[in-house]
Amino acid sequence: MEHNERIYVAGHQGMVGSAIVRQLQKAGYEQLIMRTSRELDLRSQKAVDQFFADQKPDYVIVAAAKVGGIGANSTYPAEFIYDNIMIEANLIHAAHQWRVKKLLFLGSSCIYPKFCPQPIKEEYLLSGFLESTNEAYAIAKIAGIKLCQYYKQQYGDNFISVMPTNLYGINDNFDLETSHVLPALIRKFHDAKETGADKVIVWGTGKPRREFLYVDDLAEACCFLMQNYESNHIINIGTGKDLPIRELAEMIREIVGFAGDIVYDATKPDGTPVKLLDVSRINQLGWQAKTPLRAGIEKTYTWYTRSDVCY
Repeated sequence: MEHNERIYVAGHQGMVGSAIVRQLQKAGYEQLIMRTSRELDLRSQKAVDQFFADQKPDYVIVAAAKVGGIGANSTYPAEFIYDNIMIEANLIHAAHQWRVKKLLFLGSSCIYPKFCPQPIKEEYLLSGFLESTNEAYAIAKIAGIKLCQYYKQQYGDNFISVMPTNLYGINDNFDLETSHVLPALIRKFHDAKETGADKVIVWGTGKPRREFLYVDDLAEACCFLMQNYESNHIINIGTGKDLPIRELAEMIREIVGFAGDIVYDATKPDGTPVKLLDVSRINQLGWQAKTPLRAGIEKTYTWYTRSDVCY
């Protein structure tokens, strides 16, 4: 990507999209195209086609998506499958029609089969049953990956798909009804400290193991791949390290400074038991995650307490 070329970041206000914008600006890219969901409804093919006709982006990064944790996925599966399929189909097809030079589509590690061998290699996609609690989202994201692969296969479009692990960081979603586990725990422990509560209830047994990547590291990886990767195969982005949710909860309790107890509600679902990505492919290309988990959580909590999202 040349610095004078036009780059459209879809979903620039979200956690991932905003981090990618920060990274691009840091690298000296000035011709960034951005639209809010109010300005451009990505679920409308007509609106998306008109946008591409008007703006003619050279590059497209698809970070726009409807996302959420186990609760949100279980409660709103129709919206999760419909919105995501429409968003990605419209963007990928328009990128093909207007002959963009390259497109990067963001998938998610949660779309791998529930009982994958660990660590998860890219070729394990579609090798088994999906996790039921996020099946709608997973099916939509798999459709986006396949769209990229088939457009490349049939037309030669330079479309790539990346598979990030669990993400956290600045501009995360801290709403307890729709958030993922790490920001939800930050919110719970912070609220408990502020109200003087004696305990925090955590969903599940605390036994599942998860890998977490600081979102600014993901943004750096995406920009790296836009310059250095053109394969039709998906590529994982992660740290290659995981930990039990119990250890994560203890770490966040210490960072927040909550002195009470942690109670695990085993009546709530655990989700996939283990989810660790094999990141050897991207490491071999020359990229590795930089931010240690504790340091990343400390940065995120500092931002949370100073921002207007701190409830």
